[in-house]
Amino acid sequence: MNKKIAAFKAAFPLTIPVLTGYLVLGAAYGILMDSNGIHLIWIFLSSLFIYAGSMQFIAASLITSGFDPLNAFIITLMVNARHLFYSISMLGKYKGMGKLKAYLVFALTDETFSILCSINPPDGVDKKCFYFFTSALNHCYWITGSVLGGILGGMIEINTKGLEFVLTALFIVILINQWKATKNHLPAMIGIISAIICRIFFGSSNFLIPSMLLILILVTTLKDAMERSKLA
Repeated sequence: MNKKIAAFKAAFPLTIPVLTGYLVLGAAYGILMDSNGIHLIWIFLSSLFIYAGSMQFIAASLITSGFDPLNAFIITLMVNARHLFYSISMLGKYKGMGKLKAYLVFALTDETFSILCSINPPDGVDKKCFYFFTSALNHCYWITGSVLGGILGGMIEINTKGLEFVLTALFIVILINQWKATKNHLPAMIGIISAIICRIFFGSSNFLIPSMLLILILVTTLKDAMERSKLA
């Protein structure tokens, strides 16, 4: 079997939860952009080149509020600072990716990271192709959802109240799938407990970056223990 086909078949089932979430969330984004008078082509291009769900929703208001690049830069840095930690933790997996590495780094969203950080390519499946298809499929889902939302927004009135919960539901589904797929639950427990502790001490508006720092420290410290548990 062609290595690309094998990698696609291995990656696609893992991205199905992301597919359902991204189509709905992307559609909500497209509807929001259309309601602000932004043309469909810009909806498509923003999803293709920005590809940062939460920041794209914020960008809808930034675009309509006037030209302020410094404010946009600061907000983007604050909203997406967590990706710095994602990238650091993926350095080992992305080593030797060659020309694909730049795209893999660009396409490392929360959901793609959640899949790739805990799942390795099946035996006999090319690692480069597996990582690429996982990232590219999720990217395509987001673009498709955004464009569909932009089209629907121009045709019918849709009440999007409550759609933000879809993202929470998506993370829960991914967490459950990972929990079932792995015997070592220490990384998941570190993430959950770290988030709860930082939420208590720093509040709902400021806990994200401290929790990511705490997770990074604990995972680095307990790396050897987690590796031994995998081999056990």
